[in-house]
Amino acid sequence: MLIRPLDPVFPIERQVAIDASPVVLVNVFTLEQADEQTFLKVWQDDAEFMKRQPGFISTQLHRAVGESPMYLNYAVWESTAHFRAAFTNSEFRAKVSAYPSSAAASPHLFQKVAVAGICVA
Repeated sequence: MLIRPLDPVFPIERQVAIDASPVVLVNVFTLEQADEQTFLKVWQDDAEFMKRQPGFISTQLHRAVGESPMYLNYAVWESTAHFRAAFTNSEFRAKVSAYPSSAAASPHLFQKVAVAGICVA
């Protein structure tokens, strides 16, 4: 699977080096429609692995509306340290090769922001 940074100036490899907590992983996947079922099976296997990792809180997969086989994964982690340990785990890294060759991922970490009267951090 191709990893295509959401922000090429500050890709996920640089983000995981920063200590922050909690963090939200947003990962946008693109792929060919013929590969959707394979993608979903592999993603489920990855999600089951991540659920067993320390610091994992939750995840949710979304599919784009319409005919575009684009997916968005939203996962909450206690910290970048926890995410880094799971993301760099050799068992997880080996799973990446199971994704269809048409799949590309754009992972990025975020933190909640407080906006007065609207939302809390």
